[in-house]
Amino acid sequence: MATEIERKYLIKEDLLKLPTEGNRIVQGYLWSEKEKSMRIRITKDKSFLTIKTGTNPLSRLEYEYEIPMADAEELIHQCDRTIKKTRFRVLEAGMNWEIDVFEGENKGLIVAEIELTSKDQKFEKPEWLKLEVTQDKRYLNVNLVNQPISLW
Repeated sequence: MATEIERKYLIKEDLLKLPTEGNRIVQGYLWSEKEKSMRIRITKDKSFLTIKTGTNPLSRLEYEYEIPMADAEELIHQCDRTIKKTRFRVLEAGMNWEIDVFEGENKGLIVAEIELTSKDQKFEKPEWLKLEVTQDKRYLNVNLVNQPISLW
């Protein structure tokens, strides 16, 4: 178990240069409630089962386990809906940013996330950040799967 401390931002697309290669992700939720969820995530070469608990989007408990790909593929079919996105990693001012470019019903949505070691950790904000949406629960993946954000 680890406490995940994560801040989330919308970006100014015209200022961000993404790497040429990203990691495609498909994920779905086996169940979700107000305070907890269980997710299946499949990448090109790994798959995970993740349980998240807590109601504060900034800081939640996270239990993540790598599982066999065959199990993940079977479990993802048990999910009512899935999210598809490509994740790019960007190093900026010594910090690792994950940039998620969504597909499907959330197409057009691009979110930058940074994991921190404490809630009050200071970091340099890149010029390509637009708006912090950490506390806006609409931007949690567990909510995006059922209530996509339409940008068009």
